[in-house]
Amino acid sequence: MRANNVKRIWRKGDAVVNGWCSIPSSFSAEVLAHQGFDSVTVDLQHGLVHYDTAVPMLQAISTTNATPLCRVPWLEEGIIMKMLDAGVYGVICPMINTREDAERLVSSCRYPPKGYRSYGPARASMYGGADYAVKANNTVLAIGMIETEAGLANLDDILQVKGLDSIYVGPSDLGLALGGIPTLDQTDPKVVKQILHIAKRCKKFGVKAGIHCASSAYAKKMIKSGYDLVTLSADARILGVAAAAMVKEMR
Repeated sequence: MRANNVKRIWRKGDAVVNGWCSIPSSFSAEVLAHQGFDSVTVDLQHGLVHYDTAVPMLQAISTTNATPLCRVPWLEEGIIMKMLDAGVYGVICPMINTREDAERLVSSCRYPPKGYRSYGPARASMYGGADYAVKANNTVLAIGMIETEAGLANLDDILQVKGLDSIYVGPSDLGLALGGIPTLDQTDPKVVKQILHIAKRCKKFGVKAGIHCASSAYAKKMIKSGYDLVTLSADARILGVAAAAMVKEMR
């Protein structure tokens, strides 16, 4: 089976640099994936992407060595299994608030006897290889988002769920949950405290920690703070920031 680049990097003790696709376009996904990211995530939650668009985006990402991931809209087994069948090697699921939520996520990502994922890897077997069914359980990543007060309160229980590979921090929702503002690259002391707390608890339980960042400078700080995966902004924001800077220079 094709190797999961994210897992390979983690085994080396290094951090993963992840790209993020919110624009519903196979071409923009292809452009982003060709920039050298270790992995690229297709966002079906807050991105403008639906399943029919996500599949060609995954095909475009497959022209590179970047490992394809996705964020699903919600903890719902149907879309999780469809995206896995489409060939993603990791599912990021929002609003994981309890141990039971994490168990549902993991079970949705694993074939029996480790879970209840239904068999039908339509595109996944072409991307992953003929032995996909045998090796998928040990290759595909189950990644739960911590971004609420409930998620924080139940963090240790969540981290003890067998088969949960990683936690992914949503700084904007976490900021809202803690009475702050929804933004990346958080500087609010009470939000930063929880971001650092999550990384420490992940280390304790042997679960990898990921976080969404707006800038490479902040992402480097997060790696030094114990994060194992950092996302650098998103395609739409990168496009907007670069275009605005060029127009400003001209004016």
